[in-house]
Amino acid sequence: MPMDRRTLIRRTAAVTGGTALGGLAAPALAADEPAPGESGSSLETAGGATVLPADGRYAPLTTGNNMRFAARPDYIKMIKSTADAAKALGDAVRAGKRVVARSGGHCFADFVSHPDVKVILDFSELNRVGYDPAMRAFSVEPGARLLNVYESLYKGWGVTIPGGTCYGVGIGGHVAGGGYGLLSRRHGLVVDHLYAVEVVVTDAAGNTRVVRATREANDPDRDLWWAHTGGGGGNFGLVTRYWFRSPGATGTAPGAQLISPPSNVLVNAVGIPWSQLDEQGFTRLLKNYGAWFEANSAPDSRNRHLNSILNISSQANGVIGMFTQVDATVPGAAQLMDEYLSAVTAGTGARARALDRPNGELPAMPQLAAARQLPWLQATRLIGTSNSTLNDPTMRGAHKSGYLRANFTDAQVAAVYAAMTDPGYRNARTMLVLFPVGGQVNAVAPDATAYPQRSASLKMLFQTFWNDPAQDATHLGWLRGFYGRFFAATGGVPGLGGQSDGCYVNYPDTDMADPAQNTSGVPWHALYYKDNYARLQQVKKRYDPGNVFRHGLSVTLPKN
Repeated sequence: MPMDRRTLIRRTAAVTGGTALGGLAAPALAADEPAPGESGSSLETAGGATVLPADGRYAPLTTGNNMRFAARPDYIKMIKSTADAAKALGDAVRAGKRVVARSGGHCFADFVSHPDVKVILDFSELNRVGYDPAMRAFSVEPGARLLNVYESLYKGWGVTIPGGTCYGVGIGGHVAGGGYGLLSRRHGLVVDHLYAVEVVVTDAAGNTRVVRATREANDPDRDLWWAHTGGGGGNFGLVTRYWFRSPGATGTAPGAQLISPPSNVLVNAVGIPWSQLDEQGFTRLLKNYGAWFEANSAPDSRNRHLNSILNISSQANGVIGMFTQVDATVPGAAQLMDEYLSAVTAGTGARARALDRPNGELPAMPQLAAARQLPWLQATRLIGTSNSTLNDPTMRGAHKSGYLRANFTDAQVAAVYAAMTDPGYRNARTMLVLFPVGGQVNAVAPDATAYPQRSASLKMLFQTFWNDPAQDATHLGWLRGFYGRFFAATGGVPGLGGQSDGCYVNYPDTDMADPAQNTSGVPWHALYYKDNYARLQQVKKRYDPGNVFRHGLSVTLPKN
């Protein structure tokens, strides 16, 4: 629709107010989105609020999703624009204050909520989604939550990104580590569709500049784009905008620039009762599941249209949960679903039933005991918004990760069974979550993006949750023991290039940098970044020479 001169001035001011940004254009907006300031508010030009310790908002803004970690910053700055971010960063650096950025607050480690942090820059209010015709790409600001991104892209243009299932994750951190979801076996990772990134960077003196880096081969800042395709959050600068355009997209129509999800999906949720499983049956279940995805991990696998989360909950929960989704528009979708479910449960002695209780990452979904067809967006809302564990505001948790390139070994299955049936640890909110990868995730070369695990079949999330701070040592110690036993053959951590293949940086675990926990001799950065780490260090040297952006697993400056 036409834009009058007054609206154009307002929108431009939202970006340029307060700091010179070298002529950057205003953020792209959806056609029906009101211009900043239309209600008379001056927040867009004045910048976001500064929250001090005496402010009632301070306490909830010092923590994220995991209550194990809390910061005591001098202040929290709410960021409203790129100019706001640049000024806030420069002010903090010149004052000698350690500064960190937060988008959704779902970091599993203490990268943001750390006692040494003096300034938190909170991007949750920088959250617009729109189409940018000049970039021929979709613009998403870092504070946008995943479900809001999906709804905006799909309702506005019929497109999406293959992101995660947890609705509250902020896009800022999700993209930086790679970004994985139920559509990834079919469409790859989120970063495989990242076209450009806007980053506020700084030198050691606190001088800031805004860099817009694209994947174009002739872009002099292309390495900064590359570093944000799996190089982890909090390493190089402040991301203020991402642009998404799928590789090979042609023309100028917005709906042709990004992948479209299936209009309908076939979904199924079941619980496999622990009461029906002995160790032999449990072993068969895990081996069946691992074998199916190992056999169907090739990029061109006809079964890449199916994805299935297996939530191996503790015996104290009562059931092992499994959620399966298939593109309903693919010929033979119902047959594929039936064959898969039969293959996973074959020979276990157990009969799948309705998932009638929350099961770790999965909500109760008794209505899906028999597979049924749902519109894609409805299915995405269903699994994304009902996680009772992650919606608990008093939740404390510990998390570890690993990739498998080949099926579970007998020793690994035995370790899982012993942990989940441990009579001395009866915690219904303990689980090993299995996320299949492969398919189009494995169609990309390991060095084409910063995300290097391009030959795996499964991604694993080891986690346990509790509420009482006095029990931290008990729960953390138990999880460390389980993880160490699972990877005992490779020094207590996932080995590289063999049956296992390192860790996922979006599930960060500072134990990997602790020689008391990682006895493998493999450095933490190899577990997360493999051979891509040296290149990430060179990007760090160029764009963050003062090491302003740092945390427990941050990319370090090279020695030369």
